[in-house]
Amino acid sequence: MKVLVTGGAGYIGSVCVRRLCRSGHDVTVLDDLSAGHRQAVLSPARLVVHNLLDAAGLYRIFADGRFDAAMHFAASTAVGESVQLPLKYYRNNTAGTLNLLEAMKQHNVKRFVFSSTCAVYGDPLKIPLTEDHPKKPVSPYGRSKAAVEWMLEDSARAWGLGAMALRYFNAAGAADDGALGEDHDPESHLIPLALQAAAGLRGRLKIFGTDWPTPDGTCIRDYIHVEDLAEAHLLALEAASEGMAKFINIGTGHGHTVHEVVKTAGQVVGKEVPADLADRRPGDVPALLADPAMACSELNWKAQRTDLEQIVRSAWQWLQAHPKGYGI
Repeated sequence: MKVLVTGGAGYIGSVCVRRLCRSGHDVTVLDDLSAGHRQAVLSPARLVVHNLLDAAGLYRIFADGRFDAAMHFAASTAVGESVQLPLKYYRNNTAGTLNLLEAMKQHNVKRFVFSSTCAVYGDPLKIPLTEDHPKKPVSPYGRSKAAVEWMLEDSARAWGLGAMALRYFNAAGAADDGALGEDHDPESHLIPLALQAAAGLRGRLKIFGTDWPTPDGTCIRDYIHVEDLAEAHLLALEAASEGMAKFINIGTGHGHTVHEVVKTAGQVVGKEVPADLADRRPGDVPALLADPAMACSELNWKAQRTDLEQIVRSAWQWLQAHPKGYGI
C-alpha cells in the first residue's frame, strides 16, 4: 500500500515507518519537525515537511500522493503541559486530525490507523483496563484524543472510514538495532529521564508523588516496547475494515511502579539514579494497566519484549550511542 504517516519523524512514528518499509509498503512521512527529526526518517521512506493545520497544503499532498491509507502519529503528548496549555492540545491533536480526516474523505482514503492513548479512560474504575471502560479523561491531552475517537466513530458511519485506534499505554525502549530512539525536547518520559540522570547528562530525577494508593506509593504504568508497538500498527493497518471503527488497547498487561523503573535504570547503568521527591502532577492517575486480550483476538498481537530490564537496556544502548539524541 501507499501509506501516508503523519508524525513519522517522531519516536514511535519513525520505528513504525521503518517496519512498514520493510514489509513492502510505499511510505511518505508528513512531519513539521517541531518534535520529530529529519535523521529519523530512514530510506526508502520520503519526508514531506508540513503541518496538519495547513489544510489547503494537505489537500495538495493527498492529490499528489494517491494514498491507500494513513497512519496518524502527529500530536502533542505531554499530559502536564496539556493542563497548562489546553488549547494547544485541542488545536494540534483534535483540529489537526479533523483536517486529516477531511482530506482523506475528499480523496476517498478509507483505511486509517490512529495513535490514541490510555489517557482516554481517565482515573480507572478497575484494573486492568478493558476497552469497554467508560471514557472519562482527566487531562486536556486525554480529552483531545477522546474527541478524535468520537470523530472516527461518526466518520465510519457517515462515509465508510475504516479506523483502528490503538490506545497505547507507556511506549518505551529503542529500536532493536539501536538506530532509532527517544529524543524529545523537553524530555518527559520516565525511562530516558532516569537513564540520563544516572549517566550525569541531566540533573536529579523528580519523582512525582509518593502517596499514591499503590504498593510503594508511586504510580504504576504498563511499559510497552516501541518495536512491539510498531508490530501492532502493521497488523492494525491490515485489519482496518471500511465502515468500522475499532478501539484497541496496546499494552503488556503487566505494570511497574516508578520506583521499580528507577531501580532498574540504576542497575542497567551501574550507577544509582539521583532522585528527589516532588508533589503529584496535575492530570496523573495512580495506575494504568492494559488488558490486551482484544489486541490478541482482533490483531493476533501479543507483546514480545515484556521484561522491564530488556526495555530499559534497549533505551540505554540508544542513549550511549546518541548522548545528544539525533544531534550527534
